This record gives sequence, C-alpha cells and structure tokens, in this order.
Amino acid sequence: MNTAWSGIRVMAIASLMAAALAPCAAQAAQPDDDPGKNPRWLDFKEGTFKGRTIDPHGDAVIKLDAPARAADAAVVPIAINAQFPQSSAHYIKKVYLFIDENPEPYAGSFEFTPESGLATIETRVRVEDYTFMRVIAETNDGHLYSAIRFVKASGGCSAPADKDEDAAERSAGQVRLQTDGQGVSGKPELAQVMVRHPNRTGMAMNQVTRNYATAYFIRKVEVTYADKPVMTANVNFSISENPNFRFYFIPSGSGELKAHVEDTKNKRFDGVAAVNAQSGAQTSAMK
Repeated sequence: MNTAWSGIRVMAIASLMAAALAPCAAQAAQPDDDPGKNPRWLDFKEGTFKGRTIDPHGDAVIKLDAPARAADAAVVPIAINAQFPQSSAHYIKKVYLFIDENPEPYAGSFEFTPESGLATIETRVRVEDYTFMRVIAETNDGHLYSAIRFVKASGGCSAPADKDEDAAERSAGQVRLQTDGQGVSGKPELAQVMVRHPNRTGMAMNQVTRNYATAYFIRKVEVTYADKPVMTANVNFSISENPNFRFYFIPSGSGELKAHVEDTKNKRFDGVAAVNAQSGAQTSAMK
C-alpha cells in the first residue's frame, strides 16, 4: 500500500470516528433530562427485558455510587452496592451496567450467587460524555430494580493513547487476587481481582503514529471460591485500563479463591489466592 493511500485511509478513519462521536458531543445529556426516555436505553431495555417491569425506585435492593463530576473520564470509580445479604432464598443473581452516552452504552453484567455473600461490585469505567449511568439488578425471583446516577465527564473512551501499545500488550495478563481483612468463616469477605491489561477501546489515536490501535480488552472474569462460582463479569472496553474489581465471597475454613480471565484475542489468564478463614492468613499468586 503506498504512502498516499495509507494517509487517506487514516484520515478517513479519523473522519468516521469524529462523525460517530460528534452527535454525542452536540447533544450531551443534561441532569434534568428524563432518564427514562433515552433512545439507546429504550432499545436495550426492550431487547433485553422484553417488556418486563423495572422498578425505578430500587434503593431497598441496589444503589449506584459514582462521582457527580469525574476527575478523569478514563478512570471513573463506581460502586454498585447491594442492600441486603445473599441467601439461598433471596439473592441478586445479575446486575446490568448501562452508560447511556458511551459509544457502546451496554458496559456489561455481573453475575452473583448465594456464595457471593453480597452482590456488591466496585470498579472503574470510561465515560465519553455527560451521561446517565444506570444499573439494573435482577433478583432470583425474577424482579428487576434500577438505580441511576448522572455523571459529568467527557472523552474517556477516545482519550489519546500515551503509552507504548506493543509493550502494554506484551505485559498483559498478570492477575492478582487479594482479600482485604481477617477472614471469618461464614461471613462475607471483601476481595479484589486486578488484571494488567491495556483494555483498548479502538477509538484512541496514537499521537505519534496518528493511527488507531485495534480494540483489545478483557471480556470475561470468572471468580470461584472452593470451586463454587462467586462473581462473573462479562464486560467490554467501558471498563478502564488495568481492570480492577472489588467483590465479596463467603470463606469457610481453608480454600482457594481463583480467577479466570479471557480477552478478545482469546488469551486466558489465571490467578489464585489461598484463604484461611480461621486465622485470616492470606497469600496471593500471579500467573
């Protein structure tokens, strides 16, 4: 391919990206907009929930914490907090995360079990424009509940890449698991899984080459304790670089907390932490 054609192709891609993002910039959401009338949300709602009722006042079930104005749109901390403990009789089995004004509004879902202890998750996300951010919790009896926050941030998905992309990709895949406190058998214990990964959106221009790196991100994280599922995240590039998830599990004596991670190039990475609930001793390992 000659240099002239290569330059034209890059300019064409840049123009397409600008055109795709321009409508969002021109029609940025405002805090006083009706969050129930966003067309993207309505399409997703109909396609996913098929007319099922979603309780818009779900504070007794789920809450979403996010900054009203983000310091860095590429790394926006959020916390999805369950309002009751998990039990075999009553538990949150799935939480959906939707960021209305992102290029791909559906950021993913998180699955939980009674062994999770609490269906709470903390992570960091990218936000491309002023937006409503919403979570929908589905309980084991099939009921749906929502929580909504308005976040002021812009440029998180298309922020220029400022790192060596090849080096970032070569170092991808380190997984670290750790618990936060002295484990007590039978009580929810806070844990964290950290994955070194560029989590590229495919929308950031390299300021040196003027090219767009292809999208490359973590798509699935499965965490088990004593070989029982605790938390499964099915996510996309809306999750920030070096994905980080804080979650709960219920330890019982000695056992292993394991994480299995897959990305969009079908690469697989694993991490494990030994947990002793009686003494609270804990170790972590990376693979």
